[in-house]
Amino acid sequence: MTGLHQESFGQGKTIVMIHGWAMHSGIWRDFARDLGQRYRVICIDLPGHGQSEKLLPFTLASTAELVANSVTEPECWWLGWSLGALVTLDIAARFPQRCRGLILLAGNPHFVQTDRWPGIRLSALKAFSESLAADSPATLLRFLSLQINETLDYKELAKRLRAAIAQCPTPDHDTLEQGLQILKASDLRAALAALKQPVSVILGNRDTLVPAEVGYRMQQLLPELELNVLDKAGHVPFLSHREQILALISHFMERT
Repeated sequence: MTGLHQESFGQGKTIVMIHGWAMHSGIWRDFARDLGQRYRVICIDLPGHGQSEKLLPFTLASTAELVANSVTEPECWWLGWSLGALVTLDIAARFPQRCRGLILLAGNPHFVQTDRWPGIRLSALKAFSESLAADSPATLLRFLSLQINETLDYKELAKRLRAAIAQCPTPDHDTLEQGLQILKASDLRAALAALKQPVSVILGNRDTLVPAEVGYRMQQLLPELELNVLDKAGHVPFLSHREQILALISHFMERT
């Protein structure tokens, strides 16, 4: 079995946090510690990311199953950011007994834009794939800039992101490419619509990767979904809007 690196903080209701593409749990360690003042928080590195072993093949189904089985607590709330939102949504849909509630942070059940669904352009993801083969470090830096584009504290956030990323080696090319494939190919809209667990969605109105409009489309699929759109927030709101998100998560946790 592939080993997944975990860190845990605090006590109480258990929240499992899953990070995004090309990242690792160090990206939100300080945020997790703050959340750990009220809850038990488990941060997991996705396969091939951070300190976790590689998984072959690295697919959404295999990753969700591995992550779900790596957590021993019988009942958890799951918090997924970006690619991690797809993983946690798949866990909630396929392993409902493992999920008491779901928090999707800057996540989209269908990441790619279509005529009827907001998202990122497929051409942009294809450009990432082509750039990865030529120069992975430069591609990741460009990806980082997209995540904080148009935020008020751009320079400070860029500095903190780069420092966090530097804590662990960059995932290898195969892992990065397969992660992009998950983003390009996954469509969990039907899974979202069928969920019975409470769901909270937190988006930023300046996110260049997951447009805020998708939140209202998700609410059409699941009317009881709790939606919050943060003003002047981009794709990493746990850095730029930490206190607001901590308050939203606490409200959701107490309500569920």
